Amino acid sequence: MGEMNSEDEMTAEVLADRYGIEAESVEQVPMGTDTVNWRVVTSSGERFYAKEYPATADLEAVRTAWDMSEFCRAARLPVPRVWPDLDGNLLSMADGNPWAVVEEAPGKVATSAMTVALAEHTGMVLGRMHRVLAAYPLPRRRQHVRWRTGSVEDALAKCDTALDTARRQQADNLDQLRDQINQRREDLHTQVGRLRTHLPEDFVEQALHADFSRTNLLVKAGAVTGVIDFRAARAVPAWELGRAACDPRTLANSDQWADCVLAMAAAYRSENPTLPVAEVRHCARIALLYMLFSFYGATTAEYDLPDEAEADLRRYWSERQTSIRRLIEGLADLEDALAGHS
Repeated sequence: MGEMNSEDEMTAEVLADRYGIEAESVEQVPMGTDTVNWRVVTSSGERFYAKEYPATADLEAVRTAWDMSEFCRAARLPVPRVWPDLDGNLLSMADGNPWAVVEEAPGKVATSAMTVALAEHTGMVLGRMHRVLAAYPLPRRRQHVRWRTGSVEDALAKCDTALDTARRQQADNLDQLRDQINQRREDLHTQVGRLRTHLPEDFVEQALHADFSRTNLLVKAGAVTGVIDFRAARAVPAWELGRAACDPRTLANSDQWADCVLAMAAAYRSENPTLPVAEVRHCARIALLYMLFSFYGATTAEYDLPDEAEADLRRYWSERQTSIRRLIEGLADLEDALAGHS
């Protein structure tokens, strides 16, 4: 075994004691905010990630997430295997902390805009996943529906809070942020009521991944090769479809963004034909409302991120702002096309 620090050695001991895994190398990797993660290579050359949760983690929620992941893998979806410990548990306890071990999946998180082909493949995977998860018991965790029921007043108060926080943090992008927040205020005032008016009265709700976004999809050669980090909540399928199809990196950086939305929705519908047409048609509208009520990334210092991750979060916020503008301007045409594709 190569040189290891004490934390790496402790991880190697947990893997040996709880999993019977003989680690050749253990290396901590800076990924994920809820867990400490290690990349592990065994003496026989197998590659895993070991994840250590804080002692305060919600065990039921974590167990449900890994169970849902295995449920989807068993249905032949591209989900990496969770390795059970020697007692057959997907979540293992060691020194008071929960652990999970998951195979390393092929592919990488895409850092550029989607192509139409990737959007289509993503829609196929998501449609199949929703069809499979329709049979899964409803998780206790619920995905919030601020996009549908959140008060505009609360969102306007968040605009003020974000600007105050940025001032306190002495953010170097304060002028730009002020302009963006002012634009958001205007959009909240003028758009939310209008956008909600045409939503269906009732939505399908079921068990979902609930964080099926670009950062949790591994891609190789234009196809999704791994779906990771299940959040496992009860939620609205049209919300998850809209959020995936209206990926801000694609909307902000590709002139093919509308084609990507349509390709994903059409492929989704071919794999999950039971979702009502009206819900597929309104998936972009839901995504737009969801973005209007989200302030994640407006300020960054409070997350104490490495420089690269902080820059990426700022970029995400700005791309969302651009996405909101593009969706507001293009929504009528997009929904006509979505209705035609359904």
